[in-house]
Amino acid sequence: MPGPLPKETRQRERDTKRRSSEFVTVTRDGVLRGPTLAKATGDSSWSPQVRSWWDTWRRSPQAVLFEDTDWGRLALMVPIVEAYFRRPSAAALSEIRMNEERLGATYADRLRSRIRVTDPETGEVVPLRPVGASARERFGGGR
Repeated sequence: MPGPLPKETRQRERDTKRRSSEFVTVTRDGVLRGPTLAKATGDSSWSPQVRSWWDTWRRSPQAVLFEDTDWGRLALMVPIVEAYFRRPSAAALSEIRMNEERLGATYADRLRSRIRVTDPETGEVVPLRPVGASARERFGGGR
């Protein structure tokens, strides 16, 4: 989805109030939702990495919004994810990224979809934490 990310707040308070009602709020609660991997695919011989990937989606806050079609999209991705873990390729990664983007995998994806995640204990919106220079250096992104 091209273009700049939408902002959660605006300069004028009345615009911020209007914009906040445009977002759907979900809570990070760790509940497993949706079908098991075996039920969704009709197969139980998937690798541990794929099972972990599937359960990560089942525990994601946005999973509360998923319909059968969303779970179907993820089930169709399972063989591609399995193939990627066996033999990584740019084509497989691109397909995985594109499909996950549409389901709200990253902070930017959720902003574009107008999904806000809150903390279950405080009820506050989970903020985006900027990465400091020392963290960038540890992960190879330093200048």
